Amino acid sequence: MMKAELENERVKVFEVTFQPGEKAAMHHHPDHVVYVRKGGKLKVTVDSKPEIFNFETGQTMFLNEQSHEVENVGKTTVDLLVVELKK
Repeated sequence: MMKAELENERVKVFEVTFQPGEKAAMHHHPDHVVYVRKGGKLKVTVDSKPEIFNFETGQTMFLNEQSHEVENVGKTTVDLLVVELKK
């Protein structure tokens, strides 16, 4: 589930929640920052290469522009705050 929080000419901010087993199909992000509000285990596939990540609550990361798909492969709901940077 995605919920828009703020958008202007410089950023787009939204909350993304993944229930256990939920998957987001391939999609694209410009450079973006992710803050983990509630952690868990996600499988992230970039360039057909899946990788499992254990995201920790409170973790913050910067990700370069990319296309990816995401699947919650854990047993808990994962809650992320995503900030996309506009050019």
